[in-house]
Amino acid sequence: MSSLLSSYSRLLVSSPRLLATSSATDRNVKHHGKPSGSPHETFYHSDLLVEQASPEEMKPKPAKDAILKFGHLYSDHMLSADWDDKNGWTMPQITPVRNLSIHPGAKVLHYASELFEGMKAYRGIDNKIRMFRPDMNMARMKRTAKRAALPDFDAEEAIRCMADVIRLDQEWVPRSTTSSLYIRPTLIGTDPTLGVGDAHAAKFYVLTGPVGQYYATGFQPVSLLADSRYCRAFPGGVGSFKMGCNYAPTIWVGKEAVKRDCQQVLWLYGNNEEITEVGTMNIFVYWKNEQGENELITPPLSSGLILPGVTRDSLLELAKEWNEFKVTEKALTMPEIEKALKEKRLFEMFGAGTACVVSPVGKILYHNKATDVYEEWKIPTMKNNPNLMQRFYETIIDIQYGRTTFRDWMREI
Repeated sequence: MSSLLSSYSRLLVSSPRLLATSSATDRNVKHHGKPSGSPHETFYHSDLLVEQASPEEMKPKPAKDAILKFGHLYSDHMLSADWDDKNGWTMPQITPVRNLSIHPGAKVLHYASELFEGMKAYRGIDNKIRMFRPDMNMARMKRTAKRAALPDFDAEEAIRCMADVIRLDQEWVPRSTTSSLYIRPTLIGTDPTLGVGDAHAAKFYVLTGPVGQYYATGFQPVSLLADSRYCRAFPGGVGSFKMGCNYAPTIWVGKEAVKRDCQQVLWLYGNNEEITEVGTMNIFVYWKNEQGENELITPPLSSGLILPGVTRDSLLELAKEWNEFKVTEKALTMPEIEKALKEKRLFEMFGAGTACVVSPVGKILYHNKATDVYEEWKIPTMKNNPNLMQRFYETIIDIQYGRTTFRDWMREI
């Protein structure tokens, strides 16, 4: 691996696109040569500028058996490109990770003109590094950028640029089948004008870093606070887009959940108390429906309340491929959950997301709005045998680490 890294380093040093010094700024290289295509459409991988971190800037890598907290470590390099409505996109560049310099009046700081993605790369059992379904993440990011009135870009160009960052920082990709490299593409409005309106300048950037298991407790059932007095999203809003403004209002409710010995919030909506999401994950229920069929059910995307998760889509595709039980996307309410529990028809409930793949639900602390009291509902997820959630987890992990293949979900860098 060290020889591969050395070879790649020599390639970077010989590249005509190499930045001259570590003090070069985004605007210094704004139009370094002629772009490969129209800068008003996207930035281009063929224009990628690379400034390699000096030995002094490079950080020590964590030990192979280190406990990797989610979001606490960053690799040595980052990717960025700037945009403005007059000149379009600058040439993308890879630089050492460094602080951003933005005006205190920047749109992102006042009006949450911001969006991001969460995706991962894995070191397979064959030592090859692959990204998991990056096309899905970039398609969602482009949809969110449009909703946020931020600039568009070409998904494939972005993926190819991100692959170069990962290739450069490949020693940061854990050599473990319980860890991975987290990738955080971000797009923010940067023009320094107060007043609610679309951003006339923006920055796209990507950070990476090694992560372990999302929950310190490992693969253990979580408890959920379900209280319809708190709402995550509403029809016509932006619940189906990955914007930072969706997350800040949930933090206080999460703290209230912790006070009641719950790890996450089960978000409800409407008079019928439809279940929508769990924490920052999509929600799944596996049960025997009232027609006597075994059924996997998850809330639909049509309401606009649900983020179209990549893991969500992956589980649905796998379930349909297996063709062993009914697979349904439809609204599911708390009264239906309660009835199924009483009739012993509910087998499993679990969250699904990039950070943890799946997370079992063991208990719901439900606020009964009619009596204004909290009721404790036990969910038999880990008691179901065979366990569907565990099968999903093992199948996805096998795909991610190269023990098996499924369609074109993994992209080798």
